[in-house]
This record gives sequence, C-alpha cells and structure tokens, in this order.
Amino acid sequence: MTSAPPPGSGPRVLLAYFSRTGENYWNGGRRDLKVGNTKTLARLIADRIDCDTYEIVAADPYPEAYDPTVERNSAEQDDDARPAIARDLPDLGKYDTVLLGSPVWGSRAPMIMSTFVEKADLAGKTLLPFVTYAVSGMSGIDDDYRTALPDSTVLDGLALRGEEAADAGTELDGWIKKNRLAT
Repeated sequence: MTSAPPPGSGPRVLLAYFSRTGENYWNGGRRDLKVGNTKTLARLIADRIDCDTYEIVAADPYPEAYDPTVERNSAEQDDDARPAIARDLPDLGKYDTVLLGSPVWGSRAPMIMSTFVEKADLAGKTLLPFVTYAVSGMSGIDDDYRTALPDSTVLDGLALRGEEAADAGTELDGWIKKNRLAT
C-alpha cells in the first residue's frame, strides 16, 4: 500500500487569471455576466485542485459595455500597451506551476496578460494556459507565452467557449488529469 505524500511536499500551484464582468458576447448575441467566463472556469479549476489563486485586476477597469471594451482592447493591441495591474504581483518563489487564464480578445490574450508575464518572475516555472473564447479557440496564446517566456516550460493549454465554461467538467477533468494537477 502506497501512502500519500505529506501535505506541502508536492508541487505548489498558482492559478492566476484575468476575467471581465458585464456585457459579453454570448451565442451570437450579448449577455450581462455577473461573473466573467474566465473567472467561472478558474473557480471550477480551484475546486478541483490544490492551488492558490490570484485574480489579475486592471488598475483602470474595463468598461461594463461590450463595444467600448472591444474598442479599448483594439487600441491597446495597436499600441502594444501594458495596462497596469491594480494589485501587487504574487511572490512566485514558492510555486512550481502557474495556471494562467484569460479570455481571448481580438485573437490574442488581453494586453494586461502581457503586463503580468513580463513583470512576474516565471523563469523555471511550468505554465499551463487556459482561455475562454467566443470563436477563435486557443488562438496561439500558448505559443505567444512560449515566445515571451523562453526560460519557462509552457504546456498545451485548455480552450473553452465562454458560453460553455460553467459546464466544462468533463473536458476540464481530462485536462487536469493529463497535466497531473489533481492529487
């Protein structure tokens, strides 16, 4: 009989994510979300694995309405902007693995994710991206992180339609098992 390792002896995991509430794309239309799709998925992950969580919050919050958010995102992408994060970044020294979640905006991660990956010390960490999207899937975000983080190991990510995030149990469980995140 094999006993479980003592608490604290296994790899430490941080789940860091950015999400947005308010008016969102939803099955071809719009819907007001009290909890953003990525946060919904992050909560499901946190319920399934032993991890700490860190919500990436914009110092200048994104608009509640969809169209102004799209306009701001387009301008940030065109300017290669690095929107400020409202909170101090977590100390990543105690983590081996970082799950990094975001929506897909304009076929890429929101620019605030570039702020996070450039300011956080992710060298030597294993990174597992996860995204919620409307039409584009992963959209190469995992490859963008591989390019931005050459001293990290970026594994294949999980991409789920935002509308399906709350019901992602089976696909999410498979991803968790594949990446040996569950104890």
